[in-house]
Amino acid sequence: MKIAVTYENGEIFQHFGHTEQFKVYDVADGKVVSSRVVSTNGSGHGALAGVLSDLQVDTLICGGIGGGAKEALAAAGIKLYGGVSGKADEAVEALLTGSLSFDPNIRCDHHHEDEPHACGRHA
Repeated sequence: MKIAVTYENGEIFQHFGHTEQFKVYDVADGKVVSSRVVSTNGSGHGALAGVLSDLQVDTLICGGIGGGAKEALAAAGIKLYGGVSGKADEAVEALLTGSLSFDPNIRCDHHHEDEPHACGRHA
């Protein structure tokens, strides 16, 4: 299993489409065996699903995420745990123990709109 987390300074970055880094965890027998921080090389939004596919990620933990990116992840076969905040390492451990609190219906709908939204720090 390979888990990616939108990442900034040890925390889960709150806007998937603007993340500049993922922390990628290799998991075997229910335990993290290695991790590394990977740059997105300027990719954004739906293109990030391709970055994750290239890394052979099968699971993503993130904060807010738009509908197009959710669709791109689903098409790539990447399981999404959205609406998560806090420390990246703790979220991965919670996922592995079955105690991760997430929002399966998370959606950041602000693109091309003038209304305020609350999907992360980019408000």
